[in-house]
Amino acid sequence: MTKKILVADDQPGIRMLLKEVFIDEGYDVTTVETGKEALDRIYAGSFDLLVLDYKLPVVDGVDVLKQLENDRVVIPAIVMSGLADDMKSALKQSRIVDEIFAKPFNIQEVSRSVNHLLGGRCHLDSS
Repeated sequence: MTKKILVADDQPGIRMLLKEVFIDEGYDVTTVETGKEALDRIYAGSFDLLVLDYKLPVVDGVDVLKQLENDRVVIPAIVMSGLADDMKSALKQSRIVDEIFAKPFNIQEVSRSVNHLLGGRCHLDSS
């Protein structure tokens, strides 16, 4: 069965890039631009991984994480952030955050992390 990834980012270019890369890796990808849309999709369906921007409109990324933790929703999560290192340390305290990437991120590193978390194999050239 194809693994499903939910990408939540308010920047269309990032959503498009991640969707294209993850589809090429063989994943089923859904994209949303707000934290509220992310929560609605997670509660309505089943995803194997959440790739989440820390700063989102309507409901921001940290509130998405808090809501999921409060409701005991188990979903591996990768958070993308342009925040300072001390805030990244605080994010790592979240029970569902598996990885944090600073923006701008290296797409090969993100892809390797996704494949590691989902048990896949990275097809991107690592050179």
